Amino acid sequence: MRARPVVLQVLPALDGGGVERGTVEIAAAVTGAGGVALVASGGGRLAPAVERAGGRNLKLPLAGKLPWTLWRNAARLEQAIRAHGVNIVHARSRAPAWSAWLAARRAGVHFVTTYHAPYGEGFWGKRAYNAVMAKGERVIAISHFLGAEVARRHGVGPDRIRVIHRGVDPALFDAAKVSFERIRKLARAWRLPDDHEAIVLPARLTRWKGQRVLIEALARMQHRQVTVVLVGADQGRLRYVGELSALAERLSVADRVRLAGHCDDMPAALALASVVVNASTEPEGFGRVIVEAQAMARPVIATDHGGAAETIEHGVTGWRVPPGDPAALAAALDAVLAMGPLERAVFGARARATVAEHFTVRAMQEATLAVYAELLDGGSESAL
Repeated sequence: MRARPVVLQVLPALDGGGVERGTVEIAAAVTGAGGVALVASGGGRLAPAVERAGGRNLKLPLAGKLPWTLWRNAARLEQAIRAHGVNIVHARSRAPAWSAWLAARRAGVHFVTTYHAPYGEGFWGKRAYNAVMAKGERVIAISHFLGAEVARRHGVGPDRIRVIHRGVDPALFDAAKVSFERIRKLARAWRLPDDHEAIVLPARLTRWKGQRVLIEALARMQHRQVTVVLVGADQGRLRYVGELSALAERLSVADRVRLAGHCDDMPAALALASVVVNASTEPEGFGRVIVEAQAMARPVIATDHGGAAETIEHGVTGWRVPPGDPAALAAALDAVLAMGPLERAVFGARARATVAEHFTVRAMQEATLAVYAELLDGGSESAL
């Protein structure tokens, strides 16, 4: 690109999760392209990763949703834009996106958004609140599913929508690089019986992620020498944690369910799994953890909606089941566990090859830099 990119990414916090990791990865891409990467957020445990990627953190309290908070944050962001010579503002979350949009308009710089999820529209004002994520000169959708949603809900044309799948790092998520000691450490921490296979569902503990569906499926399975491991932080949802424990007790599978909490070594957690499950009852925007599992050459089963329909070729690189259907999930799990090691390995190898071809961090970075280049090289008039 002819103009040097000075990109300010804006989000509420850097505490972890796919949005936050994607922010760090794009910061690394911008600095690698000779640009300046700035991230405005409330900080968090991934903030040091921005610095390691060559970027700079601007700590601002951007999580508030009240109107006067949004106006105050817009002024703060405008000041940062002018002070650092920002030429692209990239918003990744709705509340700070309103402030970022106002600031970009005032400063006369480009505005890009990433539409990360099929945001709920449960009451009359929600679609208007969500609409800021469709105000970008370019609206990056992380799946074709979301691209269609942006067009349907907000009337955004194909000239502004860019579908860029999220990516994983095949060098990090590589089963050949995970030592037996790392796997054994987790197996001990999770108290897994030596003669059990592990079914791993990696997701924060929240109702729509489908942990209840997997526990109900476990009770229906023919295979009994299996343990379900729910990997993910509860984020304070103690009532839901209690519900999951009570359900496992009622279905007489409590001795085969582990609530593992947050895990710092996800490659090892996936390597430990005989099967990795996504049981979300609502559509995922993309479903990055399933792609990470495929990169690890693990058998995967996911619900058949949202982004999963684009990342799993049913019966070839994994399996898709109807959402909220414990019986169908149980049948799929039994079918996978009945396979021999060689057959599972064949599925895993095909899945890893697909990830390497279509869903890498590098591909995501290059496509995002191309969006920035479109704008900086005069690709279209501003939509501000």
